[in-house]
Amino acid sequence: MLARAGIGSRRKVESWIRDHRVKVNGELATIGQPIGPDDYVEVDGRPVAFEIEIPRQVIMYNKPVGLVCTRSDPEGRQTVFDAIPPPSQGRWIGVGRLDLNTSGLLLLTTDGSLADALMHPAQELVREYRVRVLGVVRDEALRKLRSGVQLEDGPARFTAIEAAGGRGANRWYRCELREGRNREVRRLFEAVDVQVNRLVRTRYGPVSLPREMPVGQYQPLTAAAVHSLTRAAGLPT
Repeated sequence: MLARAGIGSRRKVESWIRDHRVKVNGELATIGQPIGPDDYVEVDGRPVAFEIEIPRQVIMYNKPVGLVCTRSDPEGRQTVFDAIPPPSQGRWIGVGRLDLNTSGLLLLTTDGSLADALMHPAQELVREYRVRVLGVVRDEALRKLRSGVQLEDGPARFTAIEAAGGRGANRWYRCELREGRNREVRRLFEAVDVQVNRLVRTRYGPVSLPREMPVGQYQPLTAAAVHSLTRAAGLPT
């Protein structure tokens, strides 16, 4: 319920419970402990107010280059959480991250359980990208990117990659991954000596970024889209 209320991700809340930072009715909480509408919940001594039935809010944001996806930045850079208004209840939790120089689709939800499920490797949700590279990627390099290359954190590959136009020095490719490791798209291309100079995420699971949506804009998902996303995450709808 704390994750659903947007206090933090399910994983983070569980660590707080293990660290004895959460109490229910004055007693230390345990993981999986049931609570009801009359229970008094505290985190670090502060009361937490939430409803037992919390609406699941999800928005899509067309992230521009130059924003970081952390809640705060030690270097003082603007974050995505500075750029969008807070939800009506709880707080936004990012579904995965896009690095500073990557733009495109970022999903945010008030439901920590949904965010965790969408990012879990077991779901193998498709992440689709438009990638602009310097020069043409040769056939041998494409074969390696499809079959797999060795990165410092293990083997990786694109589940799909195809040319998507371009002329002159820059060419576009459409790529798909089914995991979300740090800078994975860029590192895959670097492994075959190809330089990425623009990266845009266009799809996450069943949700695609509308072509007409301006950079820097956000919009709530429809009830049907939230239902589809929740089902893709393996959660009850």
